[in-house]
Amino acid sequence: MPDGPLIVQSDKSLLLEVDHPRGDDARRAIAPFAELERAPEHVHTYRLTSLGLWNARAAGHDAEQVVNTLIEYSRYPVPHALLIDVAETMGRYGRLTLATHPTHGLVLQATDRAVLAEVLKSKRTAGLVGERVDDETVVVHPSERGHLKQVLVKLGWPAEDLAGYVDGEKHAIELASPTHPRTPTEQPKTWEMRPYQAQAVDGFWHGGSGVVVLPCGAGKTIVGAAAMAKSGTTTLILVTNTVSARQWRDELVRRTSLTEDEIGEYSGSRKEVKPVTIATYQVLTTKRKGVYSHLELLDARDWGLIVYDEVHLLPAPIFRMTADLQARRRLGLTATLVREDGREDEVFSLIGPKRYDAPWKDIEAQGYIAPADCVEVRLTLPEHERMTYATAEPEDKYRLAACAPGKNRVVEQIVSSHPDDQVLVIGQYLDQLQELSEHLDAPLITGATTVRERQRLFEAFRSGEISRLVVSKVANFSIDLPEASVAVQVSGSFGSRQEEAQRLGRVMRPKADGRTAHFYAVVARDTVDQDFAAHRQRFLAEQGYAYRIVDAEELDASGTDLAL
Repeated sequence: MPDGPLIVQSDKSLLLEVDHPRGDDARRAIAPFAELERAPEHVHTYRLTSLGLWNARAAGHDAEQVVNTLIEYSRYPVPHALLIDVAETMGRYGRLTLATHPTHGLVLQATDRAVLAEVLKSKRTAGLVGERVDDETVVVHPSERGHLKQVLVKLGWPAEDLAGYVDGEKHAIELASPTHPRTPTEQPKTWEMRPYQAQAVDGFWHGGSGVVVLPCGAGKTIVGAAAMAKSGTTTLILVTNTVSARQWRDELVRRTSLTEDEIGEYSGSRKEVKPVTIATYQVLTTKRKGVYSHLELLDARDWGLIVYDEVHLLPAPIFRMTADLQARRRLGLTATLVREDGREDEVFSLIGPKRYDAPWKDIEAQGYIAPADCVEVRLTLPEHERMTYATAEPEDKYRLAACAPGKNRVVEQIVSSHPDDQVLVIGQYLDQLQELSEHLDAPLITGATTVRERQRLFEAFRSGEISRLVVSKVANFSIDLPEASVAVQVSGSFGSRQEEAQRLGRVMRPKADGRTAHFYAVVARDTVDQDFAAHRQRFLAEQGYAYRIVDAEELDASGTDLAL
């Protein structure tokens, strides 16, 4: 009997023995199609889901590959019924396709008449489709293309969208040559596309629309720029905030033939519409008198490409808007497809399926992101604080635990153990962050900090003028701080897995001297803070990162070296 690291069970759960000699190989092999549920020390639990299998199918993995992977790494014979179910589930993807008919326009076609009959019988598809063309084809109202795809996913018959896209308004965009300057006075470029970035762009382009998943610090913006160059059209880029918008602008000017005059910013302070327009999610979802007043931006030009940065953060109104944009190419960029609201199926149906996914450890092995040491520092609350916590109302418990006063001392000790590193302290609660800012004599950036002041402080941090920065959740996403090598998390958005991944990502840029990045989570023991921490760590565990647990009492004021 083969001694594999994986136990495959009939309830679609997969148990992975972490310390097995082939454990890492198995983790990488099942990552494209299995979702991690629990990740304690020795055995990780994964689950096979329909959406995970459909995403794998859309990304080019077939049922035979999935079945062979399960058989190869399984310790015991894989239940035959499960193998059949995997093949049948993956076989559901693409039995229905959206296509363009020469005379009827947008149609839904089926390779299986019974499947078409089943979905047309459903009340959910009423009003989304028109007349029957033949036994295998039905007309689809173009305005309902996105809504129909959403419904078909929920009915269990995800359609492959082959209907194509409008060309959009042409606008020449070229990647700046790594060796040839664009102007006589410009310095030669010293960068080039990394192999995985080129593969990601090809996967997206051949798929038509969809999501590219890359680790933080792995150059998602360059993938976006290369997709824009391939499209050669006007482009609308949707980002999380104004600082991110300006970083995108600077990167596009640096990496492409675009000039600043060709790039517009559509945010709270500016309303510029240019061939390449960068808009914030916030301004698009702003309501005035109950109406989304900036929706005209979506029709302001004949966009050939729409890029969604940090696609896992798409607000619900953007989903509704995106349902009406199915005739335009869409590229989603993210470090994790995890959504805490469970709307991954809407990303799949409206932005598109996953087209490329690079495991974090693979990119680390290639030297493109820094290796990371993750540490959970557990703090025992004093007796009086434990009693206050124990008798608190349920809705107050997380804040009490997350803002435990003892965390200030722990953070100071961690920071003092990294005297030569650039350190970020990240948290959720402003009063806690204000205290830490004063204790550490470090500047504080929150949502109330002006964009100009944020940019000044970020630049001072990048240049080494300041080496400590305390930041709220505004720094979770799309902030480029390559010099940061240590992050200390004191509180967060409850059990958010994607927030944990993003915060680790702040320190993942490769360091010139090759040193390891350090990520600390300071947690109150025996509280919901500890429970949420375990949930937050699941995505990173799936990527192969293990947290060491250190007792806060083991630290001392002399600055114990916490590094491995």
